[in-house]
Amino acid sequence: MWRVTYKQDVSGRNQSASLRRGLALLEYIRDHAGAGQGLSLTRLADATGLSKSAVLRLTTPLVELNLLARDRKNGAYRLGHGALHLGQAYLATFDLRTVAAEESYRLMCEVRETVHLVVYEAPHVVYIDKVEQEPMVRMGSRIGSRAPVHCTAVGKAILAWQGDEVIGDVVAAGLPGRTEWTITDGDRLRLELARIRQRGYSVDDRENEPEVRCVAAPIFDHTDAATAALSISGLTSRITAARVRELGPLVANAALRISREHGSTR
Repeated sequence: MWRVTYKQDVSGRNQSASLRRGLALLEYIRDHAGAGQGLSLTRLADATGLSKSAVLRLTTPLVELNLLARDRKNGAYRLGHGALHLGQAYLATFDLRTVAAEESYRLMCEVRETVHLVVYEAPHVVYIDKVEQEPMVRMGSRIGSRAPVHCTAVGKAILAWQGDEVIGDVVAAGLPGRTEWTITDGDRLRLELARIRQRGYSVDDRENEPEVRCVAAPIFDHTDAATAALSISGLTSRITAARVRELGPLVANAALRISREHGSTR
């Protein structure tokens, strides 16, 4: 009885190890096979430390499932159309709000402030989720509401990773002041966006609401485009200028984890 169980366990472990090695090969080809090119059997063996026979054995089912394709002339491996179908299926079922929910809640619990999730719908951002603690002062933001990109942390976080043409359009449309601290000068806004790209997060220092500070970071999609943002918001009495430097890396890391779930390679 024990021998049978042991053999099954060993078989299961072997199958699990083979699966991991096969997936590692798939990931290596994904990351290193250039456009229109593939990777040779020799290179795959050298890169992974596996024998050529092991590579052949592990890639055969992947080729059969069209996750990998092998060139008939030179034997080079590349991703197959089955990988594309998997990606399309993932994107078809992807819901940003659902994917970001766990990170948003974890971040709210960690910092004890309101966390917002927005998407970019030029020239505005749209709030699609909000996580806040009941005892805290409630933010005036509402799910479904819109806000300008130039005076919100979430908007600037997204705008910082747009092209010069998009930024130029925002400036040309006008930068109306919402408070006395709103950036209303185009050159100053461009300088601020450059700082955001350098540090990885943005700050709304009372620029949208006079008693509120926000810290935000961009969320990148599967094309590595900044299409959404995550933010921490609170009263200036709680989110001091010194605390901003503490919160910035936290929201940036949370947004990065969401981005990777979204398929970003950043």
